[in-house]
Amino acid sequence: MDMSEGYKSSEHKEQLHTASESGDPSLRISTSPKSPRSPKIRHGKDSPTKGSPVKGISPRKNDRHSHSGTDGRPKKGGCGGKGTWGGILDMDDNRFVDSNDPNYSSSEEKDKTGVKKVCPRFEGYKKKAAIIVEEYFATDDVISTANELKDLEMPSYSYYFVKKLISMAMDRHDKEKEMAAVLLSSLYADVIDPRQVYKGFRKLVESADDLIVDIPDTVDVLALFVARAVVDDILPPAFLKKEMEALPGGSKGIDVIKRADKGYLSAPLHAEIIERRWGGSRNKTVEDVKAKIDNLLVEYAVSGDKKEAIRCINDLKVPFFHHEIVKRAIIMAMERKKAEGKLLDLLKTASEECLINSSQISKGFTRIIDTVDDLSLDIPNAKELLQSLISKAASEGWLCASSLKAVSFHPEKKLVEDSIVKAFKAKAQSIIKEYFLTGDVLEVNSCLESENLSSFPELKAVFVKRLIMLAMDRKKREKEMASVLLSSLYFPADDVVNGFTMLIDSADDIALDIPVVVEDLAMFLARAVVDDVLAPLHLEEIGGDLLRPDSVGNKVLKMARSLLNARLSGERILRCWGGGGSYTNGWAIEDVKDQIGKLLEEFESGGDKREACRCISELGMPFYHHEVVKKSLVTIIEKKNDRLWKLLEECFNTGLITPIQMTKGFGRVAESLDDLSLDVPDAKKQFGSLVERAKVEGWLDSSFSFNNKVLENGHRS
Repeated sequence: MDMSEGYKSSEHKEQLHTASESGDPSLRISTSPKSPRSPKIRHGKDSPTKGSPVKGISPRKNDRHSHSGTDGRPKKGGCGGKGTWGGILDMDDNRFVDSNDPNYSSSEEKDKTGVKKVCPRFEGYKKKAAIIVEEYFATDDVISTANELKDLEMPSYSYYFVKKLISMAMDRHDKEKEMAAVLLSSLYADVIDPRQVYKGFRKLVESADDLIVDIPDTVDVLALFVARAVVDDILPPAFLKKEMEALPGGSKGIDVIKRADKGYLSAPLHAEIIERRWGGSRNKTVEDVKAKIDNLLVEYAVSGDKKEAIRCINDLKVPFFHHEIVKRAIIMAMERKKAEGKLLDLLKTASEECLINSSQISKGFTRIIDTVDDLSLDIPNAKELLQSLISKAASEGWLCASSLKAVSFHPEKKLVEDSIVKAFKAKAQSIIKEYFLTGDVLEVNSCLESENLSSFPELKAVFVKRLIMLAMDRKKREKEMASVLLSSLYFPADDVVNGFTMLIDSADDIALDIPVVVEDLAMFLARAVVDDVLAPLHLEEIGGDLLRPDSVGNKVLKMARSLLNARLSGERILRCWGGGGSYTNGWAIEDVKDQIGKLLEEFESGGDKREACRCISELGMPFYHHEVVKKSLVTIIEKKNDRLWKLLEECFNTGLITPIQMTKGFGRVAESLDDLSLDVPDAKKQFGSLVERAKVEGWLDSSFSFNNKVLENGHRS
């Protein structure tokens, strides 16, 4: 009989069935594909068990018994051991397929495609990680948890610990969520490599669709964890953009990234809000800790009481944030030569007593090296001083200098030479003064293009600074014109940010010549946000870490945030200098709305598209073009006339109306749909159709939904 046919008599089948249902392990027939294979012995699922044959079944004459001394009977429970077939319910697919096996089938190889082989070490790590997290939530002992994680000696799997920690905390109370955030900050760089933290968050975002099955508020909670990680400096802000591009469309991970970016990180004073969202198990915010660090360092520099300073550092209980102490102590030593010896001695003692570990010390110095060019603005010989302090710390044995980046002393590192900047400043001043006389935005654009700014993008920041400086020393008309010009130049946001950063850094000096610099510069900043030149998040970037709490620049930023948080802030800021967005002095918002209404009526009654576009352009209010979009859409819905749609199409195609202004206009109509429906019953249906058309035309992003009252782009006016 050909054994390859797997032939069994009916009696044989019945006996096999009886054996498989039996509770006796010795009578179980394994279906496991894990059976050992041999070119001489063929074991299929239809073959009888090895060892003693089942009673009542005649052994086949071709069956061969093992010649090894190994007992072929299964172990207790029927799951077998080496040389056995395993238990009947053993369905483990982790096996090796031998192409030389007589029973080999190519389809069997294909069936295994995509099945991941389970690594025993990783399985063990997963179980231990879950236990460590549970113990941490019970004890709140950061140091013990760090030691247990180190003892595992499997740093390449740390990303799983990050994922497990957060996913377990997500399904618990605010206390555990805060504990998880604090633990990650504590372990960052010292115990868990930054790349593993990044990978862990990436895995979490990718698995958001699975997490939401068990945790309904996954999007909001995970978004807050991502935002908290960015605020705590353990996750780079670029993570958001990269994951947005990498995630598949329609996944919950995209919703998480959007919520983190727009819902949390773009909000004014977002760092303080995020730190306090879960109550703060340590009841501290980043700003609170920074203020305490400043106070203890100042007091120590005056009193020299090292024992008291060490006690204060210990009482902070922020071991993951000790790099800030190092950073601020070194900067203070650079600023106060007399206190240098005391401050270095404090850091040395803190290192020797293991209060501040070597990783935090290196991180503190690295942060200063990264910002030494900015420091040079306030401390002319900052690089030489920093190099000297690094050498002293290394010679005393509490800093590993080889772990640091080299401090560059080469002036050629500057992308634009001083002579080029000086020449451009003179030209920029001439261009701006002429603009204040003529109000010709196009002429300014033409002059800047002739300067070939694309080759030296840093000069755009210089132009922004010079424009605001000259406007602040003039009347409201020029200030309004400066804001209009800034929104019309379409400079990259980074260049505008750099320009305002330069202004903030030099605000103390500007105040000597312009006493109202706080009010004026704050208004320029707020106006730039309202005009979509800057995003609210950029205010944090402009602030940086180097501003003193009592500095003029810090006061400017605080006032700008207050202006933006006020009720009806958009309209008030637009009217701040009386122009409402136009360099024609005296125009108010209502005047502009009236002008827009008239030009749209004229076009609807048979006007020319080019003429209408010219009129819109001459308003000189590119940041207010969303009103053109809004009024056009309302008219289309009310009169069911498609003529204005063609005007919007022309404006968009020529770049007159930007995607941001288009989105903002649609959003404002969405907010007023309930009122519009009172006059036009099918307004929502019509608007939905218009939204879909706009998406097809490329005017709106596919994620735009008119059911959302709060827009992701722009502000309400």
